[in-house]
Amino acid sequence: MINSDILVVDDEAVALKNLCHVLKKEGYNVTAAKSGKRACACLEKQQFALVLTDLKMPQVDGMQVLRRVKIVSPQTEVIMITGFSTVESAVEALKAGAYHYITKPFKLTEVRKLVAEATQKFQLKVEVEQLRQEIDGKDRPSQIITHNHEMKGLLEMAGQIASSDTNVVVSGESGTGKELLAQYIHQQSPRHDKGMLSINCGAFSEELLTNELFGHEKGAFTGADGEKKGLVEMADGGTLFLDEVTEMTPSMQVKFLRVLQEKEVVRVGGTQPLKVNVRFVAATNRDLKAEVDAGRFRQDLFFRINVVALKIPPLSERKDDIPLLAQYFLGKYNSSMGKEVMEIDPEVLTTLRHYDFPGNVRELENIIERGVALANGDTLDLSHIPDDLRSLDIQTFRKSDGKYASMEEVEKSYIEWILKETGFNKTEAAKALGIDRVSLWRKIKKLGLE
Repeated sequence: MINSDILVVDDEAVALKNLCHVLKKEGYNVTAAKSGKRACACLEKQQFALVLTDLKMPQVDGMQVLRRVKIVSPQTEVIMITGFSTVESAVEALKAGAYHYITKPFKLTEVRKLVAEATQKFQLKVEVEQLRQEIDGKDRPSQIITHNHEMKGLLEMAGQIASSDTNVVVSGESGTGKELLAQYIHQQSPRHDKGMLSINCGAFSEELLTNELFGHEKGAFTGADGEKKGLVEMADGGTLFLDEVTEMTPSMQVKFLRVLQEKEVVRVGGTQPLKVNVRFVAATNRDLKAEVDAGRFRQDLFFRINVVALKIPPLSERKDDIPLLAQYFLGKYNSSMGKEVMEIDPEVLTTLRHYDFPGNVRELENIIERGVALANGDTLDLSHIPDDLRSLDIQTFRKSDGKYASMEEVEKSYIEWILKETGFNKTEAAKALGIDRVSLWRKIKKLGLE
């Protein structure tokens, strides 16, 4: 649940009332404190996303309130407000952990913008801490971690079919974690103690793939000085993962179909069939049915191997997993590199959420690995991620279900973004959009942005 609780502290009654009124209109839950002493008492009873406090107050001033916040609720952000602006007090407040510093008389647009940014930063810090606790508290087979509803449904289905010997095809874009899902199925199955072997069907010529899968007898070809077991034979009792299965040649598909039908394998150069008990999980980044329709993949092999089809959504369709995965990779590379990068700057997470990740989870992992390698302190910040990510404001027109957004949805998203950027100043927003204020008002009403 999002925390929108704000504590406003000011010993001037009129200023306190006005600021509370403005923030309540923005939808925040506002608590007013007319003294620093009263503010400290409120902090003991409740956690706030943000504290806006006047600097100059009798008895307990704004700096004392700030220091108290950092003791009782370190994640809470603080914005200092004062009519006695000096460079020294600004620097002191920022060094003590204040999010920002504004002076009286202030513009309401500035206050709205800073409050929105500060509360968002608080939410991200809370979320990161929750993710860290969740990762530390769970032992996950094959390290599949997710908050996403669709992914949870996929894992539930994978768990249900794991106990059977049913052959499975896992599809999805490159980098989505197809082999991890295959490992998950194997680890949940009765075969888990026999091991899972893997082969990339696109990495070998037909002759080499045949030899790798089926093995050979001594003297089968020049250089075959002894017999060799193939992966199918070695996986007996366990699972064999076939990555990029659509890369098999037509003749190779015929050979493999026989293994599925007869549950036996003949080594290259051999005549005696060997019985095998293997569960096959295949993977592809293509549409397997389309490959069949195009004549590139045998229909009979399709029906044999595609008994259960599991499709992993791309990372762009499950962006709610980005903070969780980023935190997991942070811990992983801290361990492997001997680093102590304790947190990810919220601005980094915001940037990652705006990116479409054509390389999916593998690309995210590479970004975090690079960041940990470059980080010298305890925080992975924007300077540690690739230049093209931090220099571009990447917008996506693909919705969470993978479909493209309509023109009206794009317009709504853009107008909403302009309104936020201008602090909801409709005059400035209309000017930025190149329309008059009345036209903007009509669009706001039509699009439900009131």
